[in-house]
Amino acid sequence: MRKTRRIGALAAGLAAVLVVAACGNGAAGAAGSGGAAGAESSAASEHAGHEHGSGVIPAAAPLRAGERFVTLKMPQPYEPVAPKGGTDEYRCFLVDPKLTTDAYLTGSQFLPQNTAIVHHAIFFRVDPGQAAKARAVDAADPGEGWTCFGDAGIGGDAGWVAHWAPGANETLLSAGAGYPMPPGSLLVMQVHYNLLATGGKPAGTDQSSIRLRLTDGTRKLAPLDTLKLPAPIELPCTAGESGALCDRKAAIADVTHRFGDDVGSTEDGLVQMCDNGTPTPGTTQHCDRPVRDAGTIYAVAGHMHLLGRSIKIELNPGTAGARTLLDIPQYNFDDQAIHPLATPVAVKPGDKLRVTCTHDAGLRKLLPQLRTLPPRYVVWGDGTSDEMCLGLVIWSPQT
Repeated sequence: MRKTRRIGALAAGLAAVLVVAACGNGAAGAAGSGGAAGAESSAASEHAGHEHGSGVIPAAAPLRAGERFVTLKMPQPYEPVAPKGGTDEYRCFLVDPKLTTDAYLTGSQFLPQNTAIVHHAIFFRVDPGQAAKARAVDAADPGEGWTCFGDAGIGGDAGWVAHWAPGANETLLSAGAGYPMPPGSLLVMQVHYNLLATGGKPAGTDQSSIRLRLTDGTRKLAPLDTLKLPAPIELPCTAGESGALCDRKAAIADVTHRFGDDVGSTEDGLVQMCDNGTPTPGTTQHCDRPVRDAGTIYAVAGHMHLLGRSIKIELNPGTAGARTLLDIPQYNFDDQAIHPLATPVAVKPGDKLRVTCTHDAGLRKLLPQLRTLPPRYVVWGDGTSDEMCLGLVIWSPQT
């Protein structure tokens, strides 16, 4: 397949995935209508999106031994503007925890200031050797932050260390494990702003922040990494829909126009590694990734957009030792919390991780955010009206 540098906002680092992933799909025929009227009403409520409750931030859990809180805020309020006639903007902001000694990130709580437009946020660690480059990228883009469809937008390695999506409150990592934060490390706060409600027009400013839980680095913890498990989306229009964007090639061209070649090429890249280059339209797709190194899995999460129905992450499916690490049979966009495992799970080389997602194009006619948009063949894209299928595995590989 042709190389891509990015895989969309919630799958930065696809290039590494492509080297080792072997995927397949479980297509289930043409997209359905969403079931009976009662089920449709329930689904519409579950998939409403951007309904983040009262706005009251729950209290953080008590600090554990060696921990301290550090709160970082966007430098200035920012008013998102969706480019190229779209309804989504991805903006990156550089924040500095001012670390002078080694530390571990052992928990975090994103504090969205304008929940009406904040779709999700990802935090990438910038190692000290990349700090000057990150500052140069920031300085080169006028205004607060910089545009960053796909990943942190600074090139090189920027490790995923935290994220927030609706339904997530404080992330408290397992005792004895954390993301390494060497002195001089910075964080890139990538925020996905969704302006569907205003048709892409400005909808006010945002100045979100994050409360980090940092642990003194003199105490040795298991070093964590975030493993991304993406799968393609090949969701055709329903039988009752028609239009120019119901053609797959036209839909991919539209994603490319809105987000650029890196994001626009993601779907074909996933199909290449997941289905030998031949897209298989259907509601359900899956992707298998072999484990290359021994390690321990501590937590899992799944991410889709408004057409998501269910998501599952499995270890060694179809074998005697198969285990389900995450199973969300009724996906709710506003409930995307990280799920710590009750008991950490050891993995070894040759094991296989699988993510499976089911989407439903029939939800489009039920959701106010999507109801007025033209129907489309849905593929991987960065917009709220596009889709993703992404499993997240928080683990500590043995080195």
